[in-house]
Amino acid sequence: MFKNCLQCNSNFEIVSDDLKFYEKISPVFNDKKYLIPPPSLCPECRMQRRLAYRNDRSLFKSKSDFSGQPIISMYNPEYGCVVYDQKEWWSDKWDGLEYEKEFDFNKSFFEQFYELQKKVPRFNVFNRDTENCDFVNYAPHCKNCYLIFGSWFNEDCLYGQTLNECKDCIDNLFLDRSQFCYENINCNNNYESFFCQNSDNLMNCYFCFDCKNCNNCIGCFNLRKKEYYILNEKVSKEEFESQKNKFSSYADLIDFKNKYYELIKNQAIHKALSGSNNENVTGDFIYNCKNAKHCFSAYRSQDIAYSSRVFEMKDSYDFEGGGKGELIYESMSNDFSYNSIACTTCENLTNSHYCDLCFNCENCFGCIGLKHKKYCVFNKQYTKEEYEKLVPKIIEAMKSPKSPLTRGLGHPLDKGGLGDCEWGEFFPISKSPFCYNETMANEYFPLSQEEAITKEYRWLKDKKETLNVQKIIQANLLPDLTKDIPDDILNWAILPENLQMPCNGISTKPFKMTKSELNFYRKMNLPIPRRHPDQRHKDRMTLRNPRKLWTRNCMKCNIEVQTTYYPERPEIVHCEQCYLKEIA
Repeated sequence: MFKNCLQCNSNFEIVSDDLKFYEKISPVFNDKKYLIPPPSLCPECRMQRRLAYRNDRSLFKSKSDFSGQPIISMYNPEYGCVVYDQKEWWSDKWDGLEYEKEFDFNKSFFEQFYELQKKVPRFNVFNRDTENCDFVNYAPHCKNCYLIFGSWFNEDCLYGQTLNECKDCIDNLFLDRSQFCYENINCNNNYESFFCQNSDNLMNCYFCFDCKNCNNCIGCFNLRKKEYYILNEKVSKEEFESQKNKFSSYADLIDFKNKYYELIKNQAIHKALSGSNNENVTGDFIYNCKNAKHCFSAYRSQDIAYSSRVFEMKDSYDFEGGGKGELIYESMSNDFSYNSIACTTCENLTNSHYCDLCFNCENCFGCIGLKHKKYCVFNKQYTKEEYEKLVPKIIEAMKSPKSPLTRGLGHPLDKGGLGDCEWGEFFPISKSPFCYNETMANEYFPLSQEEAITKEYRWLKDKKETLNVQKIIQANLLPDLTKDIPDDILNWAILPENLQMPCNGISTKPFKMTKSELNFYRKMNLPIPRRHPDQRHKDRMTLRNPRKLWTRNCMKCNIEVQTTYYPERPEIVHCEQCYLKEIA
């Protein structure tokens, strides 16, 4: 079956395995199966819609609506959400059932869900079981961390995204079990390694791409078990140390960095699909998976499709950010859940659909902010028999929306609507509690302000930052060597410089240096950065391939491959068989 995406108008295929899954995930009430219809959007647009409900990085100063105490919140206080400090939210001092709502069959489901969402309290950030981590989000089980997001079990880390079990690391993206690392992307088990990408088990390495089990290497690519190499050539220890010491100069480091990126683009071999120990998979960064179709950053999962940033998932489609679940569809940020459709930021959810911020619940429908509840609809308690009579009626109503919110007034998906049916679709982008440019959707599917407003997505306008500092200094006026940077820089604001990097909307916001950050640069003999932390994150994101697949040919054997390198890109792309022959 082929369909046209209602949002981007692209043609996409729904195969028999997809239809079998939709039938499998369809709930049964009173011996009748309520079939999930085929999706109205292509895989990329479905991912974009889910990501519009995840804000990791935008934090605001606010006050708890419970106690009035100052808090740091992922919700802009201007949006009108009811927000509690997370300790208050998890306490027994309030109950989500207090916000119960009768379902109105004269209104659309999403319209009523949005009304309930504006009333039920939300926690300010998601960082349970942390110590000294006030400025992190979706980062539980961390200690002494600052501005890290979507991460777990880290200590003394700053400015990172998707870190796991790391210590003393700064400015990294997708980094696992590493220490003393800086500007690493898609790396694992590295130690004292800097500006490395797609590389594992490195020690004391700089600017390495697709290197494994290497020590003391600089500017290298596609190496295995090598030591003392520069630009893929064997060198002496003295030559290595001499080049390494040059990186204490910001000018020398930037000069080498620019040449290195050109080298990687034109000479390194790029594997069509990054990953290992897989069977029957398509996508990128897939490890120890079986039957994973169109997936990105997937680990130890089986029988999954159209999913990203997932681990230990089974038999699930269209899932984003979470793991250890089964039979999940069109959901975002759920863990330890079973048999759920269209749920966001939930844990231990069973046989529940269209829920938000629900924990340890089962048999709930359209609920928000519940804990340890069952047989609830719109936060109202029902008996099992009442629940099983009401939910099928709501599903039937969702098949024929009553509100223009979901019909979209001529351009349904542009406004985040859903055409002719709510049932089986995720929530509309236009009703996300976040502005589009606050969310992960804008990281993977960037829009201009004009494009977002045309689609009637909300947009957060930049506000001038006021920093309490002794003085402001242009980044290009900073000393070239870190040893010449005075301690007083901790009291200065730095105005970023505009380097030539392939990124959108270069940030000109001033930024400050933290003491632990400065100590790290001095200890590692690295120059301090000249760009705002948000811009540095954008720069790293541009170095990762998009979450989109193209068909192109292996540049060695000419076989057709699915890859995140679009055909016009200049990189040397090999299928897995040719890659393994070349990279011993």
